[in-house]
Amino acid sequence: MRNEYRQLKEYMDKSQKTVAVTGAGISYLYGMRRLKTSVGMMNYRKVFSASYVRKNPEKFYEIIKDAFLDATFVKGPSIVHRQLAELEAQGKLYGVVTQNMDCLHTVAGSKNVIEFQGTFRENVCIDCGARQDDYRIWNQGHMPRCEKCGAPMMPACFASDMRSRGGAMQDKMRQAADMISEADLVIIIGTTGFRSEEYLSRMRQDTRLVQINLSETQFDSMADLNIRADAGEVFDAIMNER
Repeated sequence: MRNEYRQLKEYMDKSQKTVAVTGAGISYLYGMRRLKTSVGMMNYRKVFSASYVRKNPEKFYEIIKDAFLDATFVKGPSIVHRQLAELEAQGKLYGVVTQNMDCLHTVAGSKNVIEFQGTFRENVCIDCGARQDDYRIWNQGHMPRCEKCGAPMMPACFASDMRSRGGAMQDKMRQAADMISEADLVIIIGTTGFRSEEYLSRMRQDTRLVQINLSETQFDSMADLNIRADAGEVFDAIMNER
């Protein structure tokens, strides 16, 4: 086993509470398309709005299918998503904080996941407000509809007005910061640090920070250990001790 992998394994073996922070890298490298690519020249913030969904429900679904759903439900989780779920099941990982809303951590089997940008796990009717907290409603081949009134569903964090939406997003970020505040080991995987100043704001000074990333990021100078390797390879070696 490489020295860096062995060091990470030692950190994990000694840790009482390890939290993984994941970003777009573990999804995009796996083949998921970027949302802006699927939207094209349109403003993606405009697309993720109740007004757009009300007028263009099936167009919204096609955009989301192209950007997220095919990767989530056809390809399924990557090896890294599955490894993190297995580590959680073994009691070696407390939870995951992610900027991704693709639900791949949940599909892989992770239970303690905070998606601070929103998620397809939590949905609301844009007309009557009824909730359906189940990501599987997006795996029906068409836009999910409310069981009560028939109006389109959409992720709850994007369905409200901008003021309420901001509050919902901040609630998620507070949850992420709360989780990290309890950790004695934080492992950064596949993110360059989007909004990291918020979710790391309450990390304890004695908490170890490890980064697994193929390229340089803003975490390089902060990390106790930088591992320039594919995360799947790293966890495979640690979990199989080779």
